[in-house]
Amino acid sequence: RLVTHDRYGRRVDEVDLDPSWHWLLSIGVERELPSLPWRSSRQGAHVVRGALFAIWSQVLSGPMCPISMTYAGVPALRREPELAAEWEPRLTRPDYGSGALAGMAMTEKQGGSDVRANTTRAEPAGDGDYELTGHKWFCSYPSADVFLVLAQAPGGLSCFLVERGAGFELQRLKDKLGTRSLPSSEVEFKRARGRLVGEEGRGVATIIEMVNHTRLDCILGTAAGMRRAVAEAVHHARHRSAFGARLVEQPAMRNVLADLAIESEAATAAALRVARAFDEGGGPFRRFATAIMKYWVCKRGAPLAVEALECHGGNGYVEESPMPGIYRDIELNSIWEGSGNVAALDVLRAAAKEPEGLPAFLDECRLAAGANDHLDRHLARVERGLATLTGEDPQWHARRVVEELAVTLQASLLVRHAPAPVADAFCAARLGEGGRAFGTLPAGVDADAIVERTLLA
Repeated sequence: RLVTHDRYGRRVDEVDLDPSWHWLLSIGVERELPSLPWRSSRQGAHVVRGALFAIWSQVLSGPMCPISMTYAGVPALRREPELAAEWEPRLTRPDYGSGALAGMAMTEKQGGSDVRANTTRAEPAGDGDYELTGHKWFCSYPSADVFLVLAQAPGGLSCFLVERGAGFELQRLKDKLGTRSLPSSEVEFKRARGRLVGEEGRGVATIIEMVNHTRLDCILGTAAGMRRAVAEAVHHARHRSAFGARLVEQPAMRNVLADLAIESEAATAAALRVARAFDEGGGPFRRFATAIMKYWVCKRGAPLAVEALECHGGNGYVEESPMPGIYRDIELNSIWEGSGNVAALDVLRAAAKEPEGLPAFLDECRLAAGANDHLDRHLARVERGLATLTGEDPQWHARRVVEELAVTLQASLLVRHAPAPVADAFCAARLGEGGRAFGTLPAGVDADAIVERTLLA
């Protein structure tokens, strides 16, 4: 509930949240979901944090947004050492009461993903700070303590740190399809005090590191939602009987459940591999794989959730079931930090700016070479296809190219790390003779082993 004024008529611009929200968010903060990689120097901290994030996301996805933005805000703030010294200790403190949470405000009415079209102005205040005037169409989690904001300074689009209460008003809360537990608002800046992060005119370059980290969490969050959806579907099918047998015992349903399960496992494998790339530093593979998997994993979330919902029949369509909420929430990740076209075109830009990125990505895929015939043939087709794109309009083919690269990496990861029934089924279905809808796995798949695996943990 949005509270704009107190009882004396003074603006307070607060969101009244249910106590359970604070409880869930506090658990995430105390378990270091926003801070673990920044507090720990141990190897694999991003992977550990990613696994924790994926587990906790299955409880309720809404609180994961401020957790994600706080996690992602730290590397952006490090562009300005003075601000990092002031805010990083609070943002990484594993205490909900005395720590701080970060938010983000980039999107405007006229621009959307085209942030260079933003019109919010930032005028020097004469004391080193700036005064921001304008609007933001989406501000995720307006109850955060501090926000990273893009605005037009005299030197061009720049990034600013704006504290809550520094001179902006909440106009209204968004009535959204999903993530209804998460307040998102429209914001009006009225000479709000902001502090420059990075250089004037380098706003996108400054905030892009925040975007890269939140994109990782989009992948992790989608994989988590897929896992929850599959678990709910398998549980229902194991206990529901129809036409004289439990659903899970019927071949058509086993095909559907196994197909959903391999898609979920491929998403999880990809998400954790991208997380490991963050542990490995800022190399070309990380940049390339993050954009590719942001597109593909997030694009697969909603169709999987719908199919898992359908496994429940009419009971999956009512609000007493968790399935409608899972579907509504999972769709956000395909839009947040760049919808499908934005993510796919970002892959093309990355390939043009960092020519070593695509070879690094393909080298990772080749680590499974020789282990599966479907994968070997598919990888050869992908490489031939990339070679023939020269001279054609790359944007026309962007989605298809990214899709092919994504499933190639997923197949490679499963061949190397998953049990044979999972890897073989994925390669046969996604790279071989599988159909277009879930539940069209080819013959010879060990569906029993795949479905049984979903019951682990």
